[in-house]
Amino acid sequence: SLSSKTIIYKGMLLANEVGVYYKDLQDEDMVSALALVHQRFSTNTFPKWDLAHPFRMIAHNGEINTVQGNINWMAARHESMRSALMGEDLEKLWPLIVEGQSDSAAFDNALELLVAGGYSLPHAMMMLIPEAWSNESASKLMDDDRRAFYEYHAALMEPWDGPAAVAFTDGTTIGATLDRNGLRPARYLLTDDDHVMMASEMGVLTFPEEKIIKKWRLQPGKMLLINLEEGRIIDDADIKKSLAAAKPYKAWIEKSRYSLADLPKVEAKPVMAASLLDTQQAFGYTQEDIKFVMQPMIANGEEASGSMGNDSALSVLSNKPKVLYHYFKQLFAQVTNPPIDPIREELVMSLVTFIGPKPNLLGIDETNPPMRLEASQPVLTLEELEQLKSIDKLTQNQYRALTLDITYPVAQGKAGMAATIDALCDAASKAVRDGINLLILSDRAIGKDRLAIPALLATSATHQSLVRAGLRTSTGLVVDTGSAREVHHFALLGGYGAEAVCPWLAFQSIADMVGGDTYEANKNFIKAISKGLHKVMSKMGISTYQSYCGAQIF
Repeated sequence: SLSSKTIIYKGMLLANEVGVYYKDLQDEDMVSALALVHQRFSTNTFPKWDLAHPFRMIAHNGEINTVQGNINWMAARHESMRSALMGEDLEKLWPLIVEGQSDSAAFDNALELLVAGGYSLPHAMMMLIPEAWSNESASKLMDDDRRAFYEYHAALMEPWDGPAAVAFTDGTTIGATLDRNGLRPARYLLTDDDHVMMASEMGVLTFPEEKIIKKWRLQPGKMLLINLEEGRIIDDADIKKSLAAAKPYKAWIEKSRYSLADLPKVEAKPVMAASLLDTQQAFGYTQEDIKFVMQPMIANGEEASGSMGNDSALSVLSNKPKVLYHYFKQLFAQVTNPPIDPIREELVMSLVTFIGPKPNLLGIDETNPPMRLEASQPVLTLEELEQLKSIDKLTQNQYRALTLDITYPVAQGKAGMAATIDALCDAASKAVRDGINLLILSDRAIGKDRLAIPALLATSATHQSLVRAGLRTSTGLVVDTGSAREVHHFALLGGYGAEAVCPWLAFQSIADMVGGDTYEANKNFIKAISKGLHKVMSKMGISTYQSYCGAQIF
């Protein structure tokens, strides 16, 4: 394939056969200032044409573990995306990412969209593969302007996360960037006659040692860029400084950001219609949940240590009723993809979540940025949930919240659940069209006459329904449930679209267990869930909750 600036040669060939097969590569008139070469080793799949690199703009070494979520969120943006540059032509690009493509091809499509929409190539790459910025330790390693750049764009685009070295070109500039973990090698050298060679390892091409004036490697989150029009190598710091200073991102952030922790406090209200024991039984709590799952969490701020592996029978084969969460198993990073150590590599991990609508991805001329509601992690206290319910008053009507009941009458039996889910999806779509930009799914109405729809089912049904209707990026989705009590439950709810979760019955149970001031116990419980989420995300090689949310990695 070719454009006015680049020609792409592909083949199921060994590297030394490409120049033999394509005769024009042997022609003396064929001259290029750049070349981007990719040789694919099929470690886990058979060689296939559609997996061959390079694509239109990139060649990629690694895996994008969040690709399912990224594709879902791209589809969800369909209705709300507008572009001043492309206008009506934008509609011709859908479906933006064709089903069945590889993670690299999907990434290439996303990059091409951003560049066509008006972003420069390095700007688009910084949006798709950002440095670690939200962690306090990570933010100390960059200036305020760069941190504000990343924070501003975080609400626009969730990271395409995973171990990745991505080389990119548009024919005028060529460069490469490394993921925030630096889990793929990328070394480069510069010669005294202005040749730059970057590769996965040194020795791919040989240069006389006396001609080499610099050898170095790409570091985690950093970028190497060569601008052929200007004839210069642009340093990572220079690229990012110029892009971060191009617009007043810091001022925009300060003007448009609401942080949940900084909003005025709202008193929590009594939550249960029935007794604690009856409510616990209705949500499938067991003595083991209290004693072996929750007790160690509130005592130590971390999950209890257990034997490695889970040898209990698969829920689908069991004769006993199980909670819906138990039917799901977390996937893990396979093939050449190392899991992250979330303790040692805490610097790159982030649980920051944005609750509410996402801005227009292609709104590059934006001068009045939309409001954003930020939380440091996705587990909400009872008081924080009340803040969200009163968010219209706390944000001068910038946000409007609506609570949707996810319980149904016992008398309706099995049929009642299906009908209630359909009604829930319709109500959610109607609410968003009426201007509601924060939906809270709540099962607090549970009692002797009402049953709760499994929170995971209600969350996923609402999320998928809004995605199909093109409305998901116009609202936030928060789950207020009595069923969530262990890390796996929170991971599932997040994986199927919840931006934040309030485990109201867990907090009521903690109050009963502690019997006094619950501040420390609640804090430890949230800390344990947060550490557990880091652990679960890292098994899949994912660093940020934002990328994990909606990724459906089960």
